[in-house]
Amino acid sequence: MNKKMGLVMLVAVMFMSFTTGVFAAEQAGNQKDIVDTAVEAGSFKTLAAALEKADLVETLKGEGPFTVFAPTDEAFEKLLADLGITAEQLLAREDLAEILKYHVVPGKVLSSDLKDGMKVKTVAGKKVEISLDPVRVNDAKVVQADIEASNGVIHVIDAVLVPEK
Repeated sequence: MNKKMGLVMLVAVMFMSFTTGVFAAEQAGNQKDIVDTAVEAGSFKTLAAALEKADLVETLKGEGPFTVFAPTDEAFEKLLADLGITAEQLLAREDLAEILKYHVVPGKVLSSDLKDGMKVKTVAGKKVEISLDPVRVNDAKVVQADIEASNGVIHVIDAVLVPEK
């Protein structure tokens, strides 16, 4: 293979690796837990701040396994706009921990385990409904699935799940 073709192939592989995932640590053998994997991605700053404020970081660094439906920063921005509040007001909510627990399912649930219409009980004690084609958790679309961590799996979603009261 000539140098020009080799360079093109290298650039293509690098481009594919950047565009297929927001996580640098999603390759097999990932030794980072769910929290560290999400923080390293850089697009979950609000989620990380909320987990810290709700005192849930150590829980999600625990043994698990856990399945986390992780809303991006953009998902949180949309929620803040919809609610007409600031990030500080969101972090001060009394039900913040409950909202975050609604994004966590005990056990490791991969996309291959999902069935259309299935209802999955969250750590908050309430169920979320899964739909397929496209894959959704309630009304949130799964934009990236099956990011494995040492203590579970992350599915990136485009909206914050807010449990009904």
